[in-house]
Amino acid sequence: MPDLQCIVVTPERTVCRRQADFVVLTLYDGEYGVAPGHTPMMGRLGYGEMRISGEGGTARYYIEGGFTEVADDMVTVLTNRAIPAEKLDEAVIREQLETARSQPGNTPELLGMREIAVAQRRAQLRVARRSR
Repeated sequence: MPDLQCIVVTPERTVCRRQADFVVLTLYDGEYGVAPGHTPMMGRLGYGEMRISGEGGTARYYIEGGFTEVADDMVTVLTNRAIPAEKLDEAVIREQLETARSQPGNTPELLGMREIAVAQRRAQLRVARRSR
């Protein structure tokens, strides 16, 4: 029986609210797994995949930054974007990646923006490929 409650919220809406056995999040410095009874923690999210495993199988999402809190068998994810993996289109993402790579980087600000856009598209591509 699932023992975790997982809630995923973006600025626009609550994307997901479901029971889970295990949740895997992409933090800014690597993947992090949460099982029932996990010690309380807060973490900064990176760009990548979130997996929520439960009785109905595993739901996969692309998440884009934000924060997570784990407390009392509740995983709360506050993120800028959460897209179900099955809704990611590899062809569109590849095109967006090429567009991001071609953006100017002649100032530190523009270079930083380009690097973020490239990192986001690469993460989306990884999630889309894993979900096939």
